[in-house]
Amino acid sequence: MRVRIHVNIGVAKAIRSGRKTVLALAMAGFASAVVAQTAPSQDLTAMAANLDLPANPTIFGKGDPNVRKATAIVNNTVITGSDVDQRVNLIVGLNKLNMKGDERDQLRLTVLRQLIDETLQIQEAKANDIAIDRKEIDSTFERVSKNYNRTPDQFRGWLREIGTSERSIKRQIEGEVAWSRLLRRRVDINISDAEVKEILARMEAQKGTEEYHVFEIYQNATSDRAAEVAAGMQRMIQQMREGTPFDYLAKTYSEASTKSVGGDLSWVRPVMLPDQLAEAVRTMEPGQVAGPIQLPTGFSIIYLAEKRQVLMADPRDAKVSLRQMTVRFAKGTAEPQATAIATKFAEAVSAMQGCGDVPKVAASVNAEITDRDNLAIKDMPAGIQNLLLPLQIGQATRPFGSVDESVSVLVLCGRDDPPTPGLPSEEQLKDGLVDQRTNVRAQRMLRDLRRDALVEYR
Repeated sequence: MRVRIHVNIGVAKAIRSGRKTVLALAMAGFASAVVAQTAPSQDLTAMAANLDLPANPTIFGKGDPNVRKATAIVNNTVITGSDVDQRVNLIVGLNKLNMKGDERDQLRLTVLRQLIDETLQIQEAKANDIAIDRKEIDSTFERVSKNYNRTPDQFRGWLREIGTSERSIKRQIEGEVAWSRLLRRRVDINISDAEVKEILARMEAQKGTEEYHVFEIYQNATSDRAAEVAAGMQRMIQQMREGTPFDYLAKTYSEASTKSVGGDLSWVRPVMLPDQLAEAVRTMEPGQVAGPIQLPTGFSIIYLAEKRQVLMADPRDAKVSLRQMTVRFAKGTAEPQATAIATKFAEAVSAMQGCGDVPKVAASVNAEITDRDNLAIKDMPAGIQNLLLPLQIGQATRPFGSVDESVSVLVLCGRDDPPTPGLPSEEQLKDGLVDQRTNVRAQRMLRDLRRDALVEYR
């Protein structure tokens, strides 16, 4: 069942957590547009069509193979309960979360799967004679400490305070560096100049069409895990309803390469997305979430942050200079009195002749004046944005405010419109395509490692 809700995205405010985040904090600076790590959908029934599954099975034995305890042996490498607890505490501590018991249990299971993947990646790198020097890990740890405005010793102490350890975070660093180097050795993606030019030509032809700023949580699901994954995503939707930020869930649970940036796919056009995701995005409004959306390799939840026209300037990116006039109501002012004051204020503003007339009008109605420069329209509340967008220089908004406090108007005194965006460079586009295709190969490599692994749960 697919649901659609409005949620708190929390982008840019939540501290990065989950896998790939530590290295991202230490090596921040490069980001490229990628597309969703998914493909067109299939029905759950079709996914299980080749399996002999009874409609009403009888379960033999007492154990439930779907219950994963927080200890495992991966190809003779032990993952202890302490390893899981320390990584969970790291995520909870970085995000200052107050989790319910069942939410923490679900996070433990997710972290266990991540630690298994991390172990497989380190093992495969070593099997290919890739060794990570301890000095490099220590150097990255120092940069991470600096990103949290702490010395390495202070950072170690803080890690102990939240119930984790230096060893846990360094293990994560080692896994990320090892996997990255293995991918560079194994994966060779060649993008021809002709392909890049063809894509740029298509983008130019699509000028004026809509594109969307999309975030995604993606989880792989084989046929035997489809129901489990879908149910887990329904729980994520419920957590969003209760106020959990989308990007925290993406960083913690997503299996796409974009998890380290909160699931951010950047600006994409529907043609770049699988049909099911494209269909959902076209019908969404900014601020909405849709999902779970079923795909042949798993499920996705998507969040639409913004939408705009391709290669066209967004008027909300304009920066403005404003003069605000505010009339404050005396304590105890009744609504009819407040309405009368607001009406008189509106009449005075309607006769105003530009920004130079503001002091005179303000004095006539006993209003306060506040000046603000270099404000981006998009950073203001949606209702105020809609008031400002149609204004010409010297014009004022309609009065707005609260009957209990005050009534205000904004006068537009200056406006710097954003430049029309151009096409990305050939190099930028090529880098994005390489990143996307490398991620697809990485998912396949990790899938094969999981299939061949000997994993014993304790």
